[in-house]
Amino acid sequence: QRAAKERRQQTIIGACVLGVIVVLIAVIALSIWQPWKNSKSSESSSSNVTVQQAYDQLQKVKNKPTTANSKGGILLSKNGVNKKVSGAPTVAVYMDFMCSGCGSFNRLVDPTLEKMLDAGQLNLELHPMSFGDRWSSDNYSTRAANMLLYITEHDDDPNHILGFISNMYADDFQPAENSGVTTSDDQMKKQATKAGVPKKVADAAVTDKYTAWLDAIDTYTPKRSELWNTSGDLKGQMTTPTITINGKFWDMNQSQSVYSDTKSGLLAALGIDENKVGVEGTMPSIGENGKPIAASADK
Repeated sequence: QRAAKERRQQTIIGACVLGVIVVLIAVIALSIWQPWKNSKSSESSSSNVTVQQAYDQLQKVKNKPTTANSKGGILLSKNGVNKKVSGAPTVAVYMDFMCSGCGSFNRLVDPTLEKMLDAGQLNLELHPMSFGDRWSSDNYSTRAANMLLYITEHDDDPNHILGFISNMYADDFQPAENSGVTTSDDQMKKQATKAGVPKKVADAAVTDKYTAWLDAIDTYTPKRSELWNTSGDLKGQMTTPTITINGKFWDMNQSQSVYSDTKSGLLAALGIDENKVGVEGTMPSIGENGKPIAASADK
């Protein structure tokens, strides 16, 4: 009888343990499946939206950055924010703060673009995106983009704005994709104040005010066929960084097959020699309406 009682107790204990294990497995499976389901549902919904519908949704977002145009671009020139220099070409940069390629592009090309901007040789249009959150553990892209948008509304100095971007892309600051590295708000604010952004503005720039707008941008911008790659493995897709010159797609892949580096290719596309960069009174040959000059092996 004692042995039978012990066997019954062991059976009951085993059943309880098994039940707990089953419940735990179910909870874990649900926690894993639910975000995947939501993500897939969102992606599926997004993929069925036309570019016009995505544009219309973008216009309906309540909190839009006042400095951005209807397609999400923020124009900088030597005169400030949204004060275009007549006669100068406009280079638009579609960027994500988590994107490693964007960081590489910034570190190589932005010092040259800043010199041209200061000399009135260029208008620069920024298009921040935030899809790179998928590669971070702390929504780095969205947080950084929110800061940039707020700063453009409250600091009209293009050097402060571009300095903040460069500081965020600095080799010793930008987190590597999928690294798990987290970045605090204070660290981001320091990158802003180092660029000259007033501390009061940097403190207030920690916001999620424009997150819904950024989400709408992430749906709309990749659907714009004029931004799709025209060569390479990602032909027919929009990637970052994407560059347009006077609204025309600049084929960075093709340029890299001809020129020694991206900066040389971009200057050639604009029609200006490197020794003329930053020289006031000298303009890129394509002007404010010309197409980017195609890369040629006979350069």
